[in-house]
Amino acid sequence: MKRYGLWKYLLILLVLGFGVVYSLPNLYSPDPAVQVSYTSSSQTADSILAERIKDVIKEEGLEAKIELENDYVLVRTDTYQNQLKLKDLLSSNLINDVVIALNLAPTTPRWLMDIGANPMKLGLDLRGGVHFLMQVDTATAIKNRQDGTLQDLRIRFREEKIRYNQALVQDDSSIFLKFNNLQTKEKAEEFISDNYTQFNFPLVSSEEFSLQLTLSETEIEQIESDAIDQNLTTLRNRVNELGVSEPIVQRQGKKRIVVQLPGIQDTAEAKNILGKTATLEFHLEAQMDTPRSRKTSYPYRNGMGAPAFLQDSIILGGDQVATAQASFDENGLPQVNITLDGEGGSKMHRATRGNIGKRLGVLFVEQKTRTVYQRDSEGKELPVQESYEVKEIISLATIRAALGTTFRITGLDSPSESSELALLLRAGALAAPMTFVEERTVGPSLGADNIQAGVFSMQLGLMLVLGFILFYYRIFGIAASLALTFNIVLLVAIMSILSATLTLPGIAGIVLTVGMAVDANVLIFSRIREELKKGREPLDAIDAGYNRAFLTIWDANVTTLIVAVILLSYGTGPVKGFAITLSIGIITSMFTAIMGTRAFVNLIYGSKKNLERISI
Repeated sequence: MKRYGLWKYLLILLVLGFGVVYSLPNLYSPDPAVQVSYTSSSQTADSILAERIKDVIKEEGLEAKIELENDYVLVRTDTYQNQLKLKDLLSSNLINDVVIALNLAPTTPRWLMDIGANPMKLGLDLRGGVHFLMQVDTATAIKNRQDGTLQDLRIRFREEKIRYNQALVQDDSSIFLKFNNLQTKEKAEEFISDNYTQFNFPLVSSEEFSLQLTLSETEIEQIESDAIDQNLTTLRNRVNELGVSEPIVQRQGKKRIVVQLPGIQDTAEAKNILGKTATLEFHLEAQMDTPRSRKTSYPYRNGMGAPAFLQDSIILGGDQVATAQASFDENGLPQVNITLDGEGGSKMHRATRGNIGKRLGVLFVEQKTRTVYQRDSEGKELPVQESYEVKEIISLATIRAALGTTFRITGLDSPSESSELALLLRAGALAAPMTFVEERTVGPSLGADNIQAGVFSMQLGLMLVLGFILFYYRIFGIAASLALTFNIVLLVAIMSILSATLTLPGIAGIVLTVGMAVDANVLIFSRIREELKKGREPLDAIDAGYNRAFLTIWDANVTTLIVAVILLSYGTGPVKGFAITLSIGIITSMFTAIMGTRAFVNLIYGSKKNLERISI
């Protein structure tokens, strides 16, 4: 029997220690908690907010532990019932510029958290919440972009004295231009080729003296990507109003967005928040001689600087902002490039051409909701959702020249500020309409039942498998049992490190992994028995069993892993949850089934030179 190298034992011990440490956080159940933070990103939680929360809790006689984190206050409680009571209590007593979210506070020891050891996340089917799948109408985004481009072309044609008979956006989102003669057409074509690179060239049309401007595939993909990104940013901003801890808002496929809101059970409320209005308004700064009845003072969104007066008349709204991108000017200073639609470009041009040298304010307008308590006819206080409007300045810059469809905002302090401003501008409104394709709700009790059922099935399966292999393979069964336990520890550790989300199908993947790990050991042990029947010495039979079974195990696991990776790449929802645990489990089971059991068997039999019999 070949000796097992010392480095292999050290490697196994290292991996085992790694698995034990990083799987430990999953043994610590989280505390039900309420998370309180300010709605404005410029405000961070402080001791004043913590003391206010403490006074409210003390008045009601509830027991809770208050912790002040970096940007929020965490209030721990002992039961989920007290968690809900605490949320209602804080909602009715705290000021309305805070977000109160249900949360699960980790109880993991600090030393584990310091090395990055955190528990696995639970999916909606285990924790409860709502799931939305939304389809983004990117065709509308493309048409809006072409409408803006057409309006800009009209302005530029007038400046270049290029006369046209007809200019419109067709149903296929292409721009159709018709001219009086060939000379004008050629002049227009030359102008477009020099200034508009987003179209397919050469420009052609089936009609005489006309051009048809169609967007290139690269430009279409960019517009669609920008529309998805803008909608993602807008939705992420809006779900904060729901008071959700760790929401998931992510892209799925080419034109779809998934929104998962753990802890939320009211789909109507969620859909209302996701569809609420958040937009922009462009105002000129009020002058000293502007009557007070025609101007209003607004604070800055970042809380920096004194409030400024803006004229009440609106130049245009944020629904006419097509896109905004952060970049750098010719001097390397940060700026934000803004593109308006056609109507917005015309309004902006008319408003700014006579106000050069004055400042233009960009006002962020957001419709929010808050909980107020009203007494019913019986005198009982009932929570009522009330809508209110918040207006804050995000930019106030000097107009250097008349603005049109495209312009830029300069004078920003840093690239991070320009990126944030671009995001805010894009988040003002959805870039394209969205429709709810799918929605489902998982109740918290159902989630708890799913956890209980999933854990029970895994425990039952593990016990039955361990009982069989211990009875049938004896000493080798002990080796397989240890390897199987080691495999589950490793799987949990890797999922925790990767911050993978455990779902109910994921638990099924773990159960399947248990079966595959046992299958590998069964193949090895069956080979050893075959070699013993052929009359081989026990130590030689062990070597031959492991060596000959290796290729079979490798082929079987690699082919299964390929399928699992495909499911992980293209699958969604339950399929993806299953593929995650299966993929990780295949890798860990190969390591434990081959190296783990071999190391144990070598410890038992490797030092015996004249071995006559083995327990298998």
